[in-house]
Amino acid sequence: MNPYPKRILTIPQQLQSYTDAGMTISSVEEATVALTTIGYYRLRGYSFHLYDNASRQYRPGTDFSAILKLYHFDMELSRLLFGMATSIEVTLRARLSDALLTYRDALILMDPAVFSDKKLFWQNLSSLSSQVTRSNDVFIRHNFQNHDGEIPLWAAVEVMSFGTLSKTIKNMKTGKDSAYPVLAGYYRYRSPRGKLVKPSLQMLSSWIQSVSVLRNMCAHNSRIYNRTINTFPELLIVDQLNPRPLHNGLYQILLAMKYLRPTDESWRNFYADLQALFHKYNGSFDLSCMNFPSDWTTHLALDA
Repeated sequence: MNPYPKRILTIPQQLQSYTDAGMTISSVEEATVALTTIGYYRLRGYSFHLYDNASRQYRPGTDFSAILKLYHFDMELSRLLFGMATSIEVTLRARLSDALLTYRDALILMDPAVFSDKKLFWQNLSSLSSQVTRSNDVFIRHNFQNHDGEIPLWAAVEVMSFGTLSKTIKNMKTGKDSAYPVLAGYYRYRSPRGKLVKPSLQMLSSWIQSVSVLRNMCAHNSRIYNRTINTFPELLIVDQLNPRPLHNGLYQILLAMKYLRPTDESWRNFYADLQALFHKYNGSFDLSCMNFPSDWTTHLALDA
């Protein structure tokens, strides 16, 4: 095995590497605690935009305390996002169950006839089977013990992962007698002509998939700030940016979250908390690093 090319640095050496690159460390004690509790590698992600690779120097005036404050902003933002994503996920489970029960069959998830892609159906069923097997929930044990292991729809949707939930919805048939119009009816939006319309399956699936990606990032404590997020929610015409950004960031997923909001009240509460967080850390972050346009409040706020 070849030795790893980069040198292993002690905490004092990590501090020295910062100062050698032009960063100011106002409090060695604060920086030492941060490096031992957060880590050098994780914190580096919050200084990428302040570092010049050509000169290998930080911008003049870069202070470690500012990097640390940005980290704390990101952690609070992540917790706020995770809460909203979780509410969206729970609501989706309930609404998918409600929609599929239009078929009047408690075991409808086992029926390939109501899904479009048969290969994807079996893949989803395999994933669900594994998730059911791993579950220790009392209602799953009840069905194993009393119903020959048959898991009804309303129990199955509670143990499937968000990813499996997303893929199951993406694979729904969309004809007039299908369950999809019932599900889509919960997520109607106003068209440019002022009519309330249901999102297409492609549109709704793109929103759900995007929120699923963000939810997993938050659950695993991934950095959200200044991050390209490789997911592509299909935005409403009124919310599309012109020119289009080179990559997607948090802002695009926030719009998808707005479209998927469980209730208007839940979104208004989330939006108020988001504004309060931005106010708390005002001057510590750059909205453009999350793809926010100058008129973002117009798009994220609900109409009165």
